[in-house]
Amino acid sequence: MSFAILPCLNSAFLRCMKMGQRRNLSLVCSILFLTSMSHAGTLSGIVNGPDGAPFKGAFVEAQNGKTKVTFTVLSDPQGRYRIENLPAGQYTLNIHAVGYKAEPHNNVDPDAQQNSSLDFALQKGVVLWSDLSLYQGEVLLPDLPGKTILMTPLGPNANGLGSSASFRDSACQVCHSFQNKMAPWVRDEAGWRTRVEFMRYGIGAGRMTDQDENLIVSYMTALFGPNSVLPQSPADNPEYKNTVHTFGDDALNIEYVEYELPKPQRMPWSAVPDGKGTVWMPYKSSASAIAALNPETGDVREYRVPNKGITQIHSVYPASDGNVWLAESGGSKKLGMWDPKTQQITEYPDTVGKHTVRVGPNGMVCSSGVIALFDPKTKEYTHFNEPAFAYGVVFDKNSNCWFTEYNKEGKIGRIDTNTAQLKMWTPPASKDGNGVYSRRIQIDHNGMIWFSESESSEVARFDPKTETFKQFPLPGPMATPYGMGLDKDDNIWYASEYMDVLGRMDPNTGKVTEYPFPHSENTIREFFLDAQGRVWYATPSNNRVGYFSLVSNK
Repeated sequence: MSFAILPCLNSAFLRCMKMGQRRNLSLVCSILFLTSMSHAGTLSGIVNGPDGAPFKGAFVEAQNGKTKVTFTVLSDPQGRYRIENLPAGQYTLNIHAVGYKAEPHNNVDPDAQQNSSLDFALQKGVVLWSDLSLYQGEVLLPDLPGKTILMTPLGPNANGLGSSASFRDSACQVCHSFQNKMAPWVRDEAGWRTRVEFMRYGIGAGRMTDQDENLIVSYMTALFGPNSVLPQSPADNPEYKNTVHTFGDDALNIEYVEYELPKPQRMPWSAVPDGKGTVWMPYKSSASAIAALNPETGDVREYRVPNKGITQIHSVYPASDGNVWLAESGGSKKLGMWDPKTQQITEYPDTVGKHTVRVGPNGMVCSSGVIALFDPKTKEYTHFNEPAFAYGVVFDKNSNCWFTEYNKEGKIGRIDTNTAQLKMWTPPASKDGNGVYSRRIQIDHNGMIWFSESESSEVARFDPKTETFKQFPLPGPMATPYGMGLDKDDNIWYASEYMDVLGRMDPNTGKVTEYPFPHSENTIREFFLDAQGRVWYATPSNNRVGYFSLVSNK
């Protein structure tokens, strides 16, 4: 217990004893005990570059040694950083800045450090291939056979990168790219073939052919084999400096809080708060499970689905009645429901694949893939608009299910779940001719429909009253919005798949602020808002979930 609260505790004790109010004493002592246990500490300091000058934009990471929860902020233009509201415990303080390194501060106690600074002196380091964004990889990795299958750009000759393929045809990038699963390893041809065959057969990358497999294995062996054709660092390529993303001072006031999963290779596809203190995660991996995170302790409970074989749970959604729904995308063609009473999962087979799932105010379940409604009372499915591939789904307050289609036209649709009536709208065509390919969809407080157009690098708005569209272009050479959500003020947040940044767009002006993300290959699929206004996400290639919020500049 902190000594600072002892006088208060003694005062309360004597006051309660004199009054003979044992119940009040118990209440006061309980409150004081909880206050001491949840004491919030602060760590601060200055980051200096190799030249001794203040270093702007370095990630400063404080990881709790017991819970493994990591708190991350950025150094400001004066090199200052400040991490507040740290739970009691011992922390390891690290720096992450591409191309630099620094000695960590170990066994740091925020209580003991309240009156002292923890500074960092950066030294020059090596830029690694695993540090790159997907866009940088497109530019800097050699154009050898197999590249377009491994990591395809977004359409014909996208941004001068010279491919006739489209992202949707990628055999590997459906789940990950090169940074975390390839670049850190050295394997010969046999070793890489083992990994590719695991992805093809063990995970179910069903679109891969024998020819695709051979090309991917050849390409990976050339890049990440014993006799790699790559220079030691991508910074040795003269083009590297032209691919480095820069950020304004207004992008440095973001804080990330992240949780490690209990086992490797879980690939959490999203992180969904249920409003009752639990965050739910689907594992799109061979784990075939969903998981429940306690954000206060970092504890994770996992629940396996009954399905045998490849499951790849793509989406999870907690309903207001406490049931948790999930979509199995790995060939099983099932929805599932976790029951809080039995803590067991019941599966409901269908004839079409499942992608994303949501539950409406009237209890109806809507899932994408082939868009479908499921009635939990009758246990029956109703399919719509086959064979088009639906992607994001969301319910409005009137129990209409809105969805996007992941194709060149990028249509959006609405299903009245009470009458089973479907209506579709087509947004304006992409300006570059590569197609729209709409992905995630959200509804703001005014009933406006927002959705991300990944291949046209725009966010679009649809007004249901006037049935009109407005499109908002996003910055950067390959903005590629994937995950998209709204914060409590209806600002639009998106995750750029290729640039590895987060963007916040003002819906009134269209102004976008881009924020750096603390990992390469963010692979963020969805955003969810909790009751405290924090935006939750999962970064499956980094095997973490977390939330971010904006903090005041110090």
